[in-house]
Amino acid sequence: MASSKTELFSSEQNEMAKLAKALAHPARIAILERLISANACITSDLVEELGLAQATVSQHLKALKEAGLIQGNIEGVRRNYCINKAGWKKLQNTLGPLIAGPELLNSNKNCC
Repeated sequence: MASSKTELFSSEQNEMAKLAKALAHPARIAILERLISANACITSDLVEELGLAQATVSQHLKALKEAGLIQGNIEGVRRNYCINKAGWKKLQNTLGPLIAGPELLNSNKNCC
């Protein structure tokens, strides 16, 4: 069995990879977009909105929650979800510098 060798990389690199992995599915992006547009806790049925099976949506919500990007609670039979503001700030701080790009992008020089 292959090992991931994550110990070879810095904690920042591992955290960046964890957050990127949480974003690496279009359904998760759709969930995040829905939560961001609502700008509040939503209790709507994401299953109907996304057109996916309940188990599939639950797995995507779990991945986003484990990455710290969303938070949620259960009230009776309803599940409420919203953007985890601290997690979102962490995402911005972690991936922002990488996305901003190197100085190479701001120069007229070609790399190859």
